[in-house]
Amino acid sequence: MSPRRTRAGIYLRVSRSDGAQSTGNQRPDVEQVAKVRGFEVVAVYDEQASAAKHRPKYETMLKDAKRGKFDVVIVWALDRLGRSMVGNLQDVLELDRVGVQVISVKESWLDTSTGSPVRTLLLAIFGWVAEQERARLVERTRAGMEQARRRGIQIGRPQVQVDVRELRKLKAEGLSVRMLAERFGCGSSTIQRRLGGAQ
Repeated sequence: MSPRRTRAGIYLRVSRSDGAQSTGNQRPDVEQVAKVRGFEVVAVYDEQASAAKHRPKYETMLKDAKRGKFDVVIVWALDRLGRSMVGNLQDVLELDRVGVQVISVKESWLDTSTGSPVRTLLLAIFGWVAEQERARLVERTRAGMEQARRRGIQIGRPQVQVDVRELRKLKAEGLSVRMLAERFGCGSSTIQRRLGGAQ
């Protein structure tokens, strides 16, 4: 009995669907990898969508991977998975976790078939770099907010001025908290605070 062939899923993506870009440029290279490696292509996910938008084919590919539909997923380049290195690496690691290897035409270091430890090392390094990027982003955001506060710029939603006497009068006339919130142009929680917790 011959051993089962490795099952492959193929994910192709371009950002625009106006004819200026086409996944047809990626397909020959990706299919060649599958052919040379002797993979059985069981699914092709062809998507024309920006990485910043909802991508139904990508979501389906991830679900199929978790269900064990294929053993490897072949992409033309890692940036076809998404637009950020952080997100792409998270996806590669998640697919690894469920037993699906990502093979990229352009990033040969992802291939584990050679037994080289380079992939593991690079994923660890890139994972660390991604963590540092996230930490720096948080630091920059906090620093920017603090600088804005020092210059007197209001951070967050502006305070709504509510005339408490008018508020209580309208409340006594039977207006609900929701109606009062609409009248004063603020949230229900603001009204409740001004009323001292009155419902």
